[in-house]
Amino acid sequence: MIARLTGILAVQGDDRAVIDVGGVGYLVFCSGRTLGRLPAIGGTIQLEIETHVREDHIHLYGFLDGAEHDWFRLLTTVQGVGSRVALAVLSVLSPDELTRAIASGDKTAVSRANGVGPKLAGRIVLELKDKLGGIALGAAATMGKGRGAIPPPATADSDAVSALVNLGYGRSEAFAAVARAGSRLGDGAALADLIRAGLEELSR
Repeated sequence: MIARLTGILAVQGDDRAVIDVGGVGYLVFCSGRTLGRLPAIGGTIQLEIETHVREDHIHLYGFLDGAEHDWFRLLTTVQGVGSRVALAVLSVLSPDELTRAIASGDKTAVSRANGVGPKLAGRIVLELKDKLGGIALGAAATMGKGRGAIPPPATADSDAVSALVNLGYGRSEAFAAVARAGSRLGDGAALADLIRAGLEELSR
């Protein structure tokens, strides 16, 4: 199984890239968001890889960060969501945006993806809501590891989650509450407002 590729970007298409690793070209399918963040042709890149082996093919799916990779895996557990649909969702919603959409039950945001109608969007939101805290916290715990990167600085969202945990709430439910609060308040919300709105969500 291929878990990671580091090489030269040789070709970039609408939904795929070819990575040259030691003279061997690997065809990797990616979300539009990942493709938009790749370097120019000839640049060096490293992608996390999800390998799917079927009777008639072997497909590689590539991700620049663990959060997108985790969401890809989770999305494909939903009935009716295959690899292409999962990439379509991740093309229109970043991991943070998807987290907020699932937490707040925003089916409209999910249905913006190609191939996702209202019914499937509702199923995605319903089936993944209970799994939200675990994947988001797992992604946060692994960000910056394994590549020599430094962890990202604390944000108002993470500080609000910590505050709610210190008040006795579980980390998973605190994360989901802050995600819903952030969706209501919008980007740039103050820490105090996030904590207050998070407490309101937990009291419902």
